[in-house]
Amino acid sequence: MNLNLNSRRRPVARTIVSMCAAATALWCASASQAADQPVIGLITKTDTNPFFVKMRQGADAAASKDGAKLITAAGKFDGDNASQVTAIENMMTAGAKAILITPSDTKAIVPSIRKARAAGVMVVALDTPTDPQDATDALFATDNFKAGVLIGKYAKAALNGKPAKIATLDLAPGVSVGVLRHNGFLEGFGVKEGDASIVCSQDTRGDQAKGQTAMENCLQKAPDINVVYTINEPAAAGAYRALKSAGKDKGVMIVSIDGGCDGVRNVKAGAIAATSQQYPLKMAALGVSAGVDYAKTGKKVSGYQDTGVTLITDKPMSGIDSKDTKFGLDNCWGNK
Repeated sequence: MNLNLNSRRRPVARTIVSMCAAATALWCASASQAADQPVIGLITKTDTNPFFVKMRQGADAAASKDGAKLITAAGKFDGDNASQVTAIENMMTAGAKAILITPSDTKAIVPSIRKARAAGVMVVALDTPTDPQDATDALFATDNFKAGVLIGKYAKAALNGKPAKIATLDLAPGVSVGVLRHNGFLEGFGVKEGDASIVCSQDTRGDQAKGQTAMENCLQKAPDINVVYTINEPAAAGAYRALKSAGKDKGVMIVSIDGGCDGVRNVKAGAIAATSQQYPLKMAALGVSAGVDYAKTGKKVSGYQDTGVTLITDKPMSGIDSKDTKFGLDNCWGNK
């Protein structure tokens, strides 16, 4: 029998060609989709602080919703400018159309930000303004001055006319978010920098262990402290530990800023009298949305957008708007 093997091979060959063509088309479509996918960068101060962890989660969710590719980076510690400079350069190389950043060193990072903007990258500061603020295209953040004012007013009212002996546990020299919160607290409390009622000021870099050491130092300097302002809730937790070790935790009022879940639980437990809650998820979502819009339309955001702040306490003071810890826990960030 004379078999025509070629005739049997042709359908198989045509099938293989069709499959290859389909695979090629699918690959091309995928490549085209990837090429059209906006790339958004997020650079936080660290990747361990619960605030920045929640910010990254918010950015991840927003990027997934908006069809963007999110690339992230963080400093090794709060104040690590070198890592943030490298991250900006890497993100520019990766084709990021927008970079969202919480600047660790608000002045030193400015040249890198200006370089990115000159290359057509939109840069938005989250949480912390640069110095100068207009070094970025926009700022999405808590009004940190207002956050300080709220806890300052609260502390003043809660003292109920008693003479104040204030310790301020601050961030670090020259960091804008720390300056704004500190100055807001003083404004709300009704005192000026250098007032005799401010008996001790120490830097903590927002760290719990450093907050404890700072509080111990302040107690040695002024054992009669009765009000403690802290830059954030980890510093507040450290301050409370020092006060408790010294047997002074019942007679000293701590006020703070952040609104993380651990911090709100400390308000509920009475370790912190009141805290100003901020909303990192909202900052991140707004930033990603603005970045995607810029990538698609070329329209940049500009100026400042307030992402809100709420005073959280279970001991409200007359005339000062606040919410209780139930509200705080429903809206907190970190481990619920």
